[in-house]
Amino acid sequence: MVNIQRVQLWRKYILAAGLAVMLAWTATVRAVPYLEHPVEHLGLVCILACILGRAWCSLYIGGRKKQEIVDVGPYSISRNPLYVFSFLGAFGVGAQTGSLVVAVVFAAAAYVVFRVVVGREEAFLLQAFGSPYEAYLSRTPRFLPNLSLWRDADVLSIRPVFFLRTVRDGLVFLLAVPVFESLELLQRVGGFTSLFQLP
Repeated sequence: MVNIQRVQLWRKYILAAGLAVMLAWTATVRAVPYLEHPVEHLGLVCILACILGRAWCSLYIGGRKKQEIVDVGPYSISRNPLYVFSFLGAFGVGAQTGSLVVAVVFAAAAYVVFRVVVGREEAFLLQAFGSPYEAYLSRTPRFLPNLSLWRDADVLSIRPVFFLRTVRDGLVFLLAVPVFESLELLQRVGGFTSLFQLP
């Protein structure tokens, strides 16, 4: 039987280790000067969209993933909208280097991690809910939203603690701004040598 808490803990460890590796790599990368600021601004927009999107999703899921099948709102068009917004946030974090290539690598790395995690979560939910969840799997895309499937709820039962925790977790994405600005400063003063210039 799949242990969902272990899956979530594993996800956090892998993300932390992956982030450390990515930070070490990006310390050796410098952006193409004329793209740097537009890419950073695009990244900031993506991070803000990630924070708002994850908060919106949390209004619907509210910590109920293990108790019921949530298939309304963003969960009617994608089985994992929280992760979809996290991909956007990962792109935005990578974009704080000023490089589109690094932004895409960050988003792809997040996809790889979440793809594995989602497989385990789905196995747990299939065991827990059986055929109703199987029907949800068959009609709703795993990641890429299908807007034509949109269904909403008349009333939402909101859990403020879960909402606030999701917002707090999302705000961590904003740490990318000072972190990458500091790395850029260290490159300029000679603390790190940039080995690559990437668009």
